[in-house]
Amino acid sequence: MTDAKKHTERMKAQQSAHRKRMAASTTAQRGLVLVYTGDGKGKSSSAFGVIARALGWGQRVGVVQFIKGKWKTGERQFFSKFEGQIDWSTMGEGFTWNTQDLERDTVVAQAAFQRARELLASGDYDLVVLDEINIALRYGYLSEASVIEGLEARSARTSVILTGRDAKPELCEYADLVSEMRAVKHPFQAGIKAVRGIDF
Repeated sequence: MTDAKKHTERMKAQQSAHRKRMAASTTAQRGLVLVYTGDGKGKSSSAFGVIARALGWGQRVGVVQFIKGKWKTGERQFFSKFEGQIDWSTMGEGFTWNTQDLERDTVVAQAAFQRARELLASGDYDLVVLDEINIALRYGYLSEASVIEGLEARSARTSVILTGRDAKPELCEYADLVSEMRAVKHPFQAGIKAVRGIDF
């Protein structure tokens, strides 16, 4: 048998197996919960990519940023062009090592999560992104129980993406999808600062 014929046979077998899996699959009855975590770059960027996809379908999107401060970013400037389709709240005050105030950081994170709960439960959004919420959980500004309770109370229409390193095991267990970005190499290790258009 030629290589081309072997390839065709392998692809037919894969196609058949895929069609069987698809036939056995069901459509989600409510929005999905996705967690993007890990020590590598790309967690928020992946979430922003899904936002672009949702906007492309004319869907409504809500974003709550938990840690990032109010500095200018390319994504924020770009998505501001979709006024009426996206609701963006940057509620963090910057990196936790800059604020150095547990009580203040906790109050800010809890206010951000209250805003997130409003978006999740409203029924107005197809997608809500909780950017860097895993960091707020990591430092104990929020509890896993309260976050899962908020996810449980969301509208059936609403999918949610939670980003940030060190996602809690309970949250990963609850989620429908968990993707982990792994650090292999980073320009910062070579002393290169964040680059506009690449990092922010």
